[in-house]
This record gives sequence, C-alpha cells and structure tokens, in this order.
Amino acid sequence: MITTKNLTFGYSSTRTVLKDITLELGEGHIHGLLGCNGIGKTTLLKIICGIMRPTHGEVLVDGILPSLREPQLFSELMIIPEEFSLPNISLECYAKITSPLYPHFDMGQMRGYCQELGVDVSERLHSMSMGQRKKAYIAFALACNVKMLIMDEPTNGLDIPSKSTFRRLLAGYVDDSRMVLISTHQVADVEQLLDNIVILDGKGVALNATTAEICRRLKFGRATEDDVVLYAERTIAGDMAVMASDGGADTQLNIELLFNAVSANRAAIVKLFNR
Repeated sequence: MITTKNLTFGYSSTRTVLKDITLELGEGHIHGLLGCNGIGKTTLLKIICGIMRPTHGEVLVDGILPSLREPQLFSELMIIPEEFSLPNISLECYAKITSPLYPHFDMGQMRGYCQELGVDVSERLHSMSMGQRKKAYIAFALACNVKMLIMDEPTNGLDIPSKSTFRRLLAGYVDDSRMVLISTHQVADVEQLLDNIVILDGKGVALNATTAEICRRLKFGRATEDDVVLYAERTIAGDMAVMASDGGADTQLNIELLFNAVSANRAAIVKLFNR
C-alpha cells in the first residue's frame, strides 16, 4: 500500500508543484494518476520511489519510508520512467545482471512477454528503437513480479498492436497482492484497465475514487431537462455532459470528460464525493 499524508514538494521557495497531497492507494488495483502538465505527477512518482524527498509531509510504501532505500522495499517496487537509459548490452544480459535484486523474477516469463511484444532478447538495447526499448523494459519489469509497479507514460512510443498487447499483459498482472500506478496523458490507451482514478490539481487531490464509485455518483452522455449537469462540452458526437447520478443504470465512464469536469467544476465534484 502507498500512503501520503499532507505531502508537499517545492523545487524552490517560489515553486511548489505538490501541495498537501493525502492519498491511500491499495493493492489489487490499477490506479490512474491524472493531472495537467507541470502539476507534479512525475515528481510524486519519484518521491514514492525514494528518488526525491518531500519538502513537508510523509510518504510510506508498504509501511516503509522510501527515502531510506531499504532493500526489502525496493525488491518489491519498480518504476518504469517515461525516459530512461539502459546499458549497451542485450536484454537477456541485462536481466541476468539485474534480476538478483528481484527475488520473484522469472526469465521464462520475460522471454514469453518479449515474444508477445515482438522483442528479441539477444539484441543490444542501444540498437533498438525507442519503442522497442520501452517494450523490452516493460517485459523485464513484468517478469520481476513486484508488488508495486509504477509506470510514467508507459504507452509513449508503442505502436498500436503493442498497446493492445501491453493492455492484455497488464490486465493479467494485477492480483489481490499487487498494484499498478500509471501516470499518463494517453488516457485512451489505458482507460479500460484503470479501476481507480486519482486527479491532481493545484490545490492537491481533486479526486481519488474507484471507477465503480464514480459510476455510482456520476453519469456520462447526453443530458435531459431533468439532469443535474455538472459539466458539458461539444464533441464530434454531439453535446456530452457529466451529470449527478439519479440512481438509474450506470453509464460508461469517460475519463477524459471526467477530467475536464473536475477541472471546470472542482467544488461540485468534490462535494459530491465527500458526502
């Protein structure tokens, strides 16, 4: 489990990117972390992984301060950053060198993931395109079988078939003892995977709710005269709205529409979810 309490981070006294972030993210979920550019999503991921320390407040990962960099924690925690550098060796060699840090690593699984993603485990990583390196690192990360897998823009650089394969592999990864946290702007790539949504804004955590709870409290689609409309926008499919649920049948969650609704009418959304 990942918990933060009143977490604040500033790069300087005049530049605060995270303010009073209080969160609880549990196992058994694929959490989506959303927010505008510059709001601090990547910074938060780095703090969770112990790469950076908060200016104020606290973060605990599996009950441990990540800034202490305890081996027992980092054997069960992995991050795939948006941009990364790997040595000029083959993925197979990289895995043999690095996998002792991860007690649940399975070389057979990695080879299987690579086959599905179209990656040659014997090819040097520097010879691969950016997309191929991303797929190679994803295959390695999944094969480490860690409890907490964190991804920053994981679908950037992936082609359309690879995105489909990525979704299928990730859906099979999570169980009751594992969690995945994905920060992304490419919502359409992972929308069907996410079962908990976290939205950050300049005031802190604007929303942290399961998709089931969101669909109980909100509905998405075309509004009628009787609906309580919280947000509306014109799309190529016509006027679409986010409305307070009237207790009828659930509608399909539209995460992009939800994000825009939170940005435009934060107070109403927060009030609805804090009842």
